[in-house]
Amino acid sequence: MNYCSDCGEQVEQRIPEGDNRHRYVCTQCNTIHYQNPRIIAGTVPVWDNRILLCRRAIEPRYGYWTLPAGFMENQETTVEAAVRETREEALAEVHIEGLYVVIDVPHIDQVHIFYRATLIEGKYGAGEESLETQLFELSDIPWDELSFPTVRKTLEIFINDMKKQTFGVHVDSIRHPMAKSRKA
Repeated sequence: MNYCSDCGEQVEQRIPEGDNRHRYVCTQCNTIHYQNPRIIAGTVPVWDNRILLCRRAIEPRYGYWTLPAGFMENQETTVEAAVRETREEALAEVHIEGLYVVIDVPHIDQVHIFYRATLIEGKYGAGEESLETQLFELSDIPWDELSFPTVRKTLEIFINDMKKQTFGVHVDSIRHPMAKSRKA
């Protein structure tokens, strides 16, 4: 950040009085510009004990499988964001069963939130950000082709909960960068 979004003057990075972190502070109007984590909201959509995954048509991780999820927009709730992303990526309407997984990813300043969901009437398709969508049996999940560690972690938790037939709310974190992709 070089300029203040309030007055247009230059900003500098410093620790404001009463704070403990470096922030961008305007040299003219003293506005503090906080940079906070971004929220990713999505669903674990299920139909007939199968999980709906989307093959990404966008970077990062083009061609890899993911749960339908994306960045939360201003003026929407996390549930609204999860439902919207599922509709956009998988052309699917879902019934939200409840909050399921919250994963902090501090090294990229993100928080991933997934809700358990049931597909309405089992209908789905491929939205603009998906090459294809598919319902997977739990034994057929393409583990070597999953897009992100948060997707893998969420699916591992889901499979474990399916075995126990108990679904709680899970909170976890992933603190390591993802290995570089070799997939074309």
